[in-house]
Amino acid sequence: MEKQDDLKEILRDLIWLNGLIATELIQLVENSSASLRGAVPDKCLQQHSKLRQDTIKIVNKHCPDKAASIEDHVIGH
Repeated sequence: MEKQDDLKEILRDLIWLNGLIATELIQLVENSSASLRGAVPDKCLQQHSKLRQDTIKIVNKHCPDKAASIEDHVIGH
């Protein structure tokens, strides 16, 4: 049973880490777009917002104790 608990914890950590990476990549795309174009197209902002929300939902579903750290960071951008 201990190995299953360890595996669950590892998977939760990976979900959290992938959520962090996903939201940071979205932000990098927006920053790059803004630098190159002067602004991020509204359509992209809307889609990125939805992707961020979906990512936070996934992290919150599997790692509710860690989701706040990503959500706080993402909202702070």
